[in-house]
Amino acid sequence: MTDIKATIAKNITELRTARGMTQLELAEQLHYSDKAVSKWERGESVPEISTLKLIADLFGVTLDYLVQETHGTADADSIPEAKRKKRNRAVITAMSVILVWFIALFSFVVLDIVPVEVETHWLSFLYAFVVSLIVWLVFNSVWFNPRFNYVILSLFCWSLLACVHVTCFVASQNVWQIYLLGIPAQIVIVLWSRLRSPKKKAHITQETK
Repeated sequence: MTDIKATIAKNITELRTARGMTQLELAEQLHYSDKAVSKWERGESVPEISTLKLIADLFGVTLDYLVQETHGTADADSIPEAKRKKRNRAVITAMSVILVWFIALFSFVVLDIVPVEVETHWLSFLYAFVVSLIVWLVFNSVWFNPRFNYVILSLFCWSLLACVHVTCFVASQNVWQIYLLGIPAQIVIVLWSRLRSPKKKAHITQETK
């Protein structure tokens, strides 16, 4: 049993580091505590079979991969494949954000060239920042660490309020009171970040006993 523990520990560690994940990030994906993941990677305990299946699916390998000490070429290729997939996702996210700013720049240039009396077209850059946060939030929720969503949501909340304030200020209306709306919104975001699913809480309690 000691050998299988060591093998599983080595394979989980290699897969996690190849993906660029921390123990905490892996724990959150599996609804376990980071202490549990640390025990797995030190070979002090072995995940349940259902959890091993989740780990295999998460890293795109077979269940056999996790319990085998040596791997074939096809299995070993899954590690660099994970790195390539992560890099491609980061590139797609960056391209999407850049596209938002390109649209904002295009709007600015067109409005600046066209002989119309529009003096506030520079506001497109302010709202481009807000839209960029929305794009970032979507991709981060799907592909990256959902825990970072709360930071993005906070930035989105205050940036949106700032855009509305600046827009009204340009129209000769100083509505600084609008920032007061951000206080309860920020409190809700913080409280939301503290929520834990019942499944995750059960696993954490079990592993810390």
